[in-house]
Amino acid sequence: MNKVQIELFVKIAESGSFTRAGQEMNMTQPAVSRAISTLEAELDVQLLVRDRRGISLTEVGKRILVAFRDILKGFGKVEQEIAAEKGLEKGLITIGAFPAASSYFIPKIIGAINRQYPQLEFRLHEGTIAEVKEWLETGVIDVGILIPPTDEFDSFPLFREKLYAVLPAGHPLAKKSVVKVRDFEKESMLICKSGYEPPVVELFERTGVNLNVKYVINSYHTALNMVREGLASAVMAQLSLLSPPDGVAIRELEPPAYRDIRLAVHSADRCSIAVRLFIDTALKLFAEGEEGDLKPEAGIDRIHM
Repeated sequence: MNKVQIELFVKIAESGSFTRAGQEMNMTQPAVSRAISTLEAELDVQLLVRDRRGISLTEVGKRILVAFRDILKGFGKVEQEIAAEKGLEKGLITIGAFPAASSYFIPKIIGAINRQYPQLEFRLHEGTIAEVKEWLETGVIDVGILIPPTDEFDSFPLFREKLYAVLPAGHPLAKKSVVKVRDFEKESMLICKSGYEPPVVELFERTGVNLNVKYVINSYHTALNMVREGLASAVMAQLSLLSPPDGVAIRELEPPAYRDIRLAVHSADRCSIAVRLFIDTALKLFAEGEEGDLKPEAGIDRIHM
């Protein structure tokens, strides 16, 4: 078993194609087939199932995939240590983030790193909070941007954003400058799931108000458009509200409520040099408040109140 076999198996598993994996590694189809057959023979287990429907992993193949990703990260750490010793910082950082976080944090973090270390490479996966957690658990990504709970990972506080009442512009509550959480007691509400909902659910539980959920969705863009159409009201976080559509009213909440955003890794002790650089840069830019336009209250004046 060697690095080429391990990397090839991971690429096949992620792409679902012998052909695409071979192209990425400059290998012919027969060479790919031989390498995987040899790997399965050496391990004495079947890793892949090939049939007319395509390629799928066996149960042991799924477990081996996680281990192989870990091994490849180990190779990457060695290469980065050697490069750093020579003054040639390089490496690949794979990041997972939910869309609002991806839009506001990732460009600035990568920009700051690239100005000093242009040889570093980045790969970004966007998905729901639940997907980012799964990618982190299975080794698809090195670092994720999440909201709590993040107890299963090592995590670092990155940013605290405020929650707001989000209403159709013609809604009676939109006439108020501040909306009390108890004002939503009999309102039809929508909520974003897949890991986005804990701060909102906790707010309603803390204030003893019933959360009457009529719609459950994943996308904050869809949520804003549904509010605009008068289908429901919502409580949403600051970074989701910097470019609201016309016809949506954004109001302060009473009591005030916040959502924490954290950087998370599977193990802080096992991070590569590149990942540690990413974390340090992100914390310097945002957690320490050096980016004035992205402090917790920043940008909210762009929301039409």
